[in-house]
Amino acid sequence: MVLKYLPLIWSGLWRKKTRTLFTGLSLIAAFLLLGLLQAVNSLFSGGADFLGANRLITQARVSFTQPLPMRLLPQIEAVPGVQSVSHSQFFGGVYQDARNFFPQFAVNPQRMLDTYPEWVLTPAQRRAFISTPNGAIAGRVLADRFGWKVGDRIPLTSFIWTLADGSRAWEWELVGIFDGRDQQWSERASLMYLNYQYFDEARSGGQGLAGVFAVRIKDALQADRIAVAIDAKFANSRDETKTQSEQEFQIGFLRQLGDIGFIVNAILGAVFFTILMLTGNTMAQAVRERTPELAVLKCLGFTDRTVLALVLSEALLLCLLGGLAGMALASFATAALPADFPPVRTDARVWAIALISMFLLAVAVGLPPALHAMRIKIVDALAGR
Repeated sequence: MVLKYLPLIWSGLWRKKTRTLFTGLSLIAAFLLLGLLQAVNSLFSGGADFLGANRLITQARVSFTQPLPMRLLPQIEAVPGVQSVSHSQFFGGVYQDARNFFPQFAVNPQRMLDTYPEWVLTPAQRRAFISTPNGAIAGRVLADRFGWKVGDRIPLTSFIWTLADGSRAWEWELVGIFDGRDQQWSERASLMYLNYQYFDEARSGGQGLAGVFAVRIKDALQADRIAVAIDAKFANSRDETKTQSEQEFQIGFLRQLGDIGFIVNAILGAVFFTILMLTGNTMAQAVRERTPELAVLKCLGFTDRTVLALVLSEALLLCLLGGLAGMALASFATAALPADFPPVRTDARVWAIALISMFLLAVAVGLPPALHAMRIKIVDALAGR
């Protein structure tokens, strides 16, 4: 029926072209914002889904910012079910300019590569990373961003760690460029690993301490048991630990920035409340202005249900036109982001949220005037009452 009466619906929608145009532009802006913010929300809420379920992270019980002594490593490694253990320390450096910040971690090369087989590095570069005291490896995305190549000297100014002479200017030799084993990991190859031995010996204070331990386990189904066993080893000691899955650790880290989901939804709620009022007013005015015309339709044999469906279809068409245009712009904007930018994408989940929002908005703004149109009495409408 909708296709049969589409010309009638279309002409009713554009009866007041200026009003429809501005309402449509408002809808485009609203759904552009929805697409972008929900894409960011997806990154924060689901950005750790790709991480392996066979890895745990052990941190200090109080906070991951509190370091742990290296002597814990062999004790963790001795827990039944543990395959390998690595450690990392956040370096916190910038390259050339304060705006050029990216994640860097001081690690034991051999242990890190054993614990994270998802990073792909050539055998020669692997050996170079292990044997070069001030060696570093960078992800492909990061290397492409700055035009680095193997053999370059990379100066980093750390805002956390100083050298023994008090300087914050560190220099690292790039001995390898790694990539991910698949697309998800390749998109996140925008970090840098530094040789922990040189870092630990050169830094002023804090020797023998690590930030967190990454624990690769043999059986993902035993993750909870192994996590409990690790924490039990250090219970009631000065170095109590908290062990959790890598996914939980990453999500917890992101939540230190705030409840991103709540912030995004609060913004979108305010935007859509405004759009609801604006679009609802547009539809209500359109129906009021066409009251005599709707009465004529009933005189011509249109049933009350048909009139109801026409008005609802008009609201749905308006919301779909604005919503799809806004989502198309959001998809284009996220696709145009540079390769080194976090992988923010308007994926199927974001589109599903947007489509559901379009239909709900159409019902909310279209149903009241549609019910009014359905209940119109022909005599009263033709008399202007």
